[in-house]
Amino acid sequence: MKKVLITGAAGFIGSHLCDRFIKEGCYVIGIDNFLTGSPENLEHLLLNQNFEFIEHDIIEGLELEGQLDLILHFACPASPVDYLNFPIETLMVDSVGTSHVLNLAKEKKARYVFASTSEVYGDPQIHPQPESYWGNVNPVGPRSVYDEAKRFSEALSMAYYREYGVDIRIIRIFNTYGPRMKLQDGRVVPNFIFQALKGIDLTVYGDGSQTRSFCYVDDLIDGIFSVAEKDEIKYRVLNLGNPDEFKIVDFARIIIEKTGSESKIIFKPLPPDDPQMRKPDIDRAHESLQWSPKISLDEGIKSTIEFFQSQLKEQE
Repeated sequence: MKKVLITGAAGFIGSHLCDRFIKEGCYVIGIDNFLTGSPENLEHLLLNQNFEFIEHDIIEGLELEGQLDLILHFACPASPVDYLNFPIETLMVDSVGTSHVLNLAKEKKARYVFASTSEVYGDPQIHPQPESYWGNVNPVGPRSVYDEAKRFSEALSMAYYREYGVDIRIIRIFNTYGPRMKLQDGRVVPNFIFQALKGIDLTVYGDGSQTRSFCYVDDLIDGIFSVAEKDEIKYRVLNLGNPDEFKIVDFARIIIEKTGSESKIIFKPLPPDDPQMRKPDIDRAHESLQWSPKISLDEGIKSTIEFFQSQLKEQE
């Protein structure tokens, strides 16, 4: 049985990865310190004989006994609210933490998949963004704690490939949404849905003309699983996201319509270094993995709204 380690296992994407690899017949070890992850995301797995959970901060080091075939490094605050609240922890987990995970991959001769982000492209000057684009990032701005941490982890991962031959794969994840996101996550999809369901005016920053592309979590998990399983893509960097692009103000109107909310749209100043455009070029993933998103925005948003409705009811 393949043995898989997932850091950040209690997070939004990490918990879905635990589900998928267990479903595929793997033994999964999940690690999380619950800085931003939620124990509720893993409750359904705790009695599963093919799942083991370790509460641990990987900044403090990482040692495991026995066989390990695959490591997926997903431990890091990912929403603006979280990484701005925990700037030092964000930088440390994707520097010191990444070095500990890579050392473990080297020791165990395990395949290693790193969760990077479209934020490495910064406020892009090329549109859509291909993997060959080096980015336009402010290295000392407020968002740099996340952007530069991910860029450093990418560089360290490639150094371990070149120096030690570690089988590494880097995925740059574009805006992903779906069940298990936190209600007030700080990212656009949960923000808008939460505001619409509560009857609060939807907050659009700037004039709303900036664009984003939204990928449903099930599509992303399919892509990550393919990256982890395919032998031929060693040391590849791959964008994973949905290339359908929306202006933020238009997306706000979609959420108001889908929720049946009477909320209005209000405009506030744009935060520093907020990207004006965000759309993945996924040609490489399509060619290498035969992967592309399949779930429509209508279907994905419906499922996500239903999840948030259930969460709000539990809080009443």
